[in-house]
Amino acid sequence: MLGPTEAKNDTGLSAILARAETALVFLSGVSLAVIMVVVVADVTMRYAFQRPLGWSYDLIGTYLMVCVFFFALSDTLHHHGHIAIDIFAPKLPRRLVHISLAVGYGLSALLLAMIAWQAWHRTSAAWNANNLISATVPWPTWPSYFMVVVGAALVTMRTALRTLTHAASFVTGQELADLPPPPITAPHESEHGV
Repeated sequence: MLGPTEAKNDTGLSAILARAETALVFLSGVSLAVIMVVVVADVTMRYAFQRPLGWSYDLIGTYLMVCVFFFALSDTLHHHGHIAIDIFAPKLPRRLVHISLAVGYGLSALLLAMIAWQAWHRTSAAWNANNLISATVPWPTWPSYFMVVVGAALVTMRTALRTLTHAASFVTGQELADLPPPPITAPHESEHGV
């Protein structure tokens, strides 16, 4: 049996979600790279040629930042990369930890599902009305709402899966769910020139 800090191999639904998360986090990384290129180009055009890119902030704010954030959410959750305050968790009984996480992930799944649902309604409305941003380049608004739908739906599925695995761990008393690794508190050789 694996310990709470050892990584489990993704199987079944988790493996399918992991593949989708990998694809979306790749797109998130590409969007971040595009943001950097656009900002450098805009600064260069602004100060070297006095011809700033009038569309750069709209592109970044409307599409690229949404992609960076929402497409990385589920992969970050999958790898336990979100901030977690776990001062008391190692001291609590395992079953209490699992039921607490099951409840927390269950409530999170409901909230994220509502976000995905509302974003879907906004996507549909923006598509049907052919909504455009009021800017130099009148880009459509629906793609940014659709990115929220995709990202929120994927993280909803990941949290729902976590809810089920933690609930199963509580019921069976077996470690069926991944728990985050304990924090590293000892300094590494590379820290502080040591």
